[in-house]
Amino acid sequence: MEITDVKLHTLVHPTLTQIRFRFKQVPGLRRIQYTHTRRPTERPMKMQILEVETDEGITGRVAPTSINKYQLEILKTHAIGESPLARERLFQMLHKGTRWVYQNPGWFGDFDNCLWDITGKAAGLPVHALIGRVRDRLPVYLTAPEMELQGYLDHIEGGRSFGVSAYKLHTFKGGKADIPLLTAVRKAVGDDYDLLNDPVCSYTLREAIEVGRAMEELDYIWLEEPIHEQKMNLYQELCRTLTIPVMATEMLCHDMDLTAQWLIQGATDRLRVRTTLGLTQVLKLAHFAELHGANVEPHGQGGLYGLIHAHAVCCIDNTDFYELHGQADPRRLRSEGEEWGLLNAPLIEDGHIAPPDTPGWGAVWDEERVRSLTVATD
Repeated sequence: MEITDVKLHTLVHPTLTQIRFRFKQVPGLRRIQYTHTRRPTERPMKMQILEVETDEGITGRVAPTSINKYQLEILKTHAIGESPLARERLFQMLHKGTRWVYQNPGWFGDFDNCLWDITGKAAGLPVHALIGRVRDRLPVYLTAPEMELQGYLDHIEGGRSFGVSAYKLHTFKGGKADIPLLTAVRKAVGDDYDLLNDPVCSYTLREAIEVGRAMEELDYIWLEEPIHEQKMNLYQELCRTLTIPVMATEMLCHDMDLTAQWLIQGATDRLRVRTTLGLTQVLKLAHFAELHGANVEPHGQGGLYGLIHAHAVCCIDNTDFYELHGQADPRRLRSEGEEWGLLNAPLIEDGHIAPPDTPGWGAVWDEERVRSLTVATD
């Protein structure tokens, strides 16, 4: 089998519009600290699909993708004529050659995911069977942008209505304000509910230590990204001081080698991973972390509106949760996918996510819908 073409389809939605972010300074602090707000625009929302075609009529498809037209040409140049089953060789070529085509590490991740799709379809097996399944499903935690106390509690109750028993707060007010908030949430939900905290780089080292110690007393699961991640020395001090796991590298996880160094140097206790950067990379980091007694935790919904993450997390022993961001709705991933023609994005059932058992990623598409939204193919 040979790769015959790599295509990038651009789709435009008739009613959905894009969202932009803008900075907002956090009031009431003795330092300059920023958070962000969401701003709707009138620009129509776009989505791109990456396809890898073969001479045997098997096509790998992943969406949405961030691969651009220049990167597409790199893939066409180096992949056409190669075997899609030589996935590791292609990974090593693109990973080691990234410096010489001046792209960011991990840029070719969705191409790698297309190769996994092709391999599964050729074998007649789901991707999770190719890797080796360790569980049937994984618990979900619900999360959303910053809110006041009642907003968090309402969102938590919304998740409980479909079995979700874990929640991650995003808080940007600083450590002095966050400790009472974290305490109030724990008191409201009870001792058996799993809680996590992500202040998104809004703490000083002192605040991170103080909040972390409070979280230890309140039995939170982890403290995520409390300080800007470039400050490795501060993270090393934080990890040495706290017993609660600290998770950094969300903004560094595109770089597999750099991410590994953070764990080696004791600057994080868990690794953020993202399957949009390629399942092969995620598995390498998961196995590396496992040998160091650490977890990897997937960030965001993942490719194919949750399908790719669902396959991955059911094959990785050292991971705890799938992250469901936004509205407390068990159909949220499926509804988002349906807007673009993907008919079977995962449902959240009994608070868990699971992959399908059909070949490859198992994605089912409304091809007529896809064609009707497509405005360009490169």
